[in-house]
Amino acid sequence: MIIKTLCQLVRHSVESFPDRVACAMFQGEELTYGEVGRRIGRVQELLTGAGLGPGDKVALLSSNMPNWSVCYLAVTAAGMVVVPILPDFSGEELDMIVGHSEAKALLVSDKLFSKLSKKTIDRLHIVIRTKNLGVIARHVEAEGSVAEPGPDDLAVIIYTSGTTSKPKGVMLTHWNVCAQIGLSSSIFPVGPDDVFLSVLPLSHTYECSIGMIYPFSMGARVVYLDRPPTASALMPALRVIRPTVMLIVPLIIEKIYRHQVLAKFNSSAFWRTLIRVGFMRRYLHRVAGRRLMQVFGGRLRFLGIGGAKLDGATEQFMLEARIPYAIGYGLTETAPLLAGAAPSQVRLGSTGPAAPGVEIRLENINAQTGQGEIVARTPSAMLGYFKNPEATREVFTPDGWFRTGDLGCFSPDGWLYIKGRLKNMIVGPSGENIYPEEIESVLNSHVYIADSIVTEQEGRLVALVHFNTEELEAKFDEWRGEWETKKEEWENWKDHLKKEIMDYVNAKVNRFSRISEVVEEKEEFVKTPTQKIRRFLYNKRGNHAGQRRIDRAE
Repeated sequence: MIIKTLCQLVRHSVESFPDRVACAMFQGEELTYGEVGRRIGRVQELLTGAGLGPGDKVALLSSNMPNWSVCYLAVTAAGMVVVPILPDFSGEELDMIVGHSEAKALLVSDKLFSKLSKKTIDRLHIVIRTKNLGVIARHVEAEGSVAEPGPDDLAVIIYTSGTTSKPKGVMLTHWNVCAQIGLSSSIFPVGPDDVFLSVLPLSHTYECSIGMIYPFSMGARVVYLDRPPTASALMPALRVIRPTVMLIVPLIIEKIYRHQVLAKFNSSAFWRTLIRVGFMRRYLHRVAGRRLMQVFGGRLRFLGIGGAKLDGATEQFMLEARIPYAIGYGLTETAPLLAGAAPSQVRLGSTGPAAPGVEIRLENINAQTGQGEIVARTPSAMLGYFKNPEATREVFTPDGWFRTGDLGCFSPDGWLYIKGRLKNMIVGPSGENIYPEEIESVLNSHVYIADSIVTEQEGRLVALVHFNTEELEAKFDEWRGEWETKKEEWENWKDHLKKEIMDYVNAKVNRFSRISEVVEEKEEFVKTPTQKIRRFLYNKRGNHAGQRRIDRAE
C-alpha cells in the first residue's frame, strides 16, 4: 500500500497495529496505536469545537512527548495545516511565527507557553495543553469541520531556523511528507519489532519524517526522552531501551567519540604512539566499537546521522569500529531526505547516492574541481515559502529543480560528497575555492576545541575557536595549587596551545586552506535553534570584500 496522505497513514496504522505500542516516554506513559487514534479524535473535536476547519493553521509548540505525535497527526488528518515550531526560538520569534502563519489555534507544552505574549494568546481561537490535551484558553465556540485531505493539499508549514533571524515558512504537502516513507524504507527497512529512541526535536523535519512518521507507518515503537540528550541522561536510557534505530546530529556522536574514545587514546604517550600505527589503530577502534555498541544497548541496527557535517576523524572511527551508521543528506525544503545509504554500504566522507525516486545534478560546475551546486528533483520538494514568492522563485531552477545552496561532487559511480554551503565559500587570493566547513571539521577534531568557525579577515584565514571547557578545566586543575605564581605561565600555555592547533590544522588541509591565526571566543557561539552557528554575526565583524554572509536557512 502506498500512503499518500497523513489521514491515510493514521487510518492504516491504527487499524493494522491497534494493540502495539506506538510511542512512549522513557520511564513514563505508553500509547498503543489504538489509543493514538482515540486521542487524535479528541484533539479534532476540540479544534472543530473552536470553529476550525480544513485549511486552517494550527501551531504546535511542544517538547517531545507521545502527544506531540497525536497533535501533529490530529491536525493534518483533519485537513488542517500544522505549524510545528522549534522550541528554541525566542519569545519574539515565536510571536512572529504564530502571527505570520495565520494560526488560529495552539497546541503547547507547559514550559513553552510562558514564552508567548498575552497578545498572541488572545488572538487564538483555542489553546490546548499537549501534556494532557486539556484546554488552557478558549476564545471562540463555533461549529467547525474536518475533511479528507488530498495528496497535493498543504499539510505542514515549517519555519526554518534562519541564520539571519528571519525564519521562512516551508510549505509541504501530504505527498511531500508521505513520500519520505518510501524513500526511507528503500534505504533501510524497519518493522513492528524495531524500537526507535528519539532524542532530536520533533519539530525538526529530520526527526519528524524519519523518526516519527516512518516508524508509525510500519508499526514500530518510538521512545522519547524528557530531557536533553546529555551523556548523563542518554546512557541510562540506552541501557534500558536498547534501541534498534536512532537518529542523531553529529554533535552527539562527536562528543561520545571525544570523551569515550579519543580521551583514552590521548591519555598517555604509549596510547598516542600506538594509535598512530595503522593496523593497531584499526584494531583498537574495533575493540572500542564493541564496547560502544554495548553502551547503546547491544541491539542497534541503524544509527542515522544528519543535520550537519560529521567530523572526519569521528567518521573514520565509526567506520573502523563497525558501528552501523549512515549519513543522510537533505533539507527542510525537501522533507528532508535526498541522498543516503544503508550502514553496510557507507563510504568515508560520502552521504551515499541519491535516494530512490530522487534525481540530483550539479549546476555551475567548476571545471578544475568538478564541484557545483547541488540541485534536486524529488517528490518531497516543497511548494514554496509561505507568503514569500520572491524567495521561492530564487530556490527553483527554470525547469523546476530545487536549488539546495550546497556545493558537492560525485564519484564516478554516483556517490555524493558534500563540500559546504555555496554562500559560505571563500575565494582564495588566486581564485581557489576554500570551504570553511572542511577546515572547521579538522579544528573540531582537536581535543581542546568544542566549536569553531573560520572567517576571512584582510585576505587571511582566521579560526575563531571556543575551547572545550571540560578539557581546559582538567588541565587547569593541574595548576590550581600554585595559581598565584603560575597565572602568566597559564596564559603562555594557552598561547602555545593556539600555535599547536594552528600547526595541527595546517598539517591536515591543503595549502590554500591553511589558517593564519587562532583566536579564542570566550563565550559559546550564537546558534540557530538547530544548533548551527549564526555565521553572519562573526563574518560581519569586519567589512572585508572576501567575506560571505549567510542569508539563508538550513
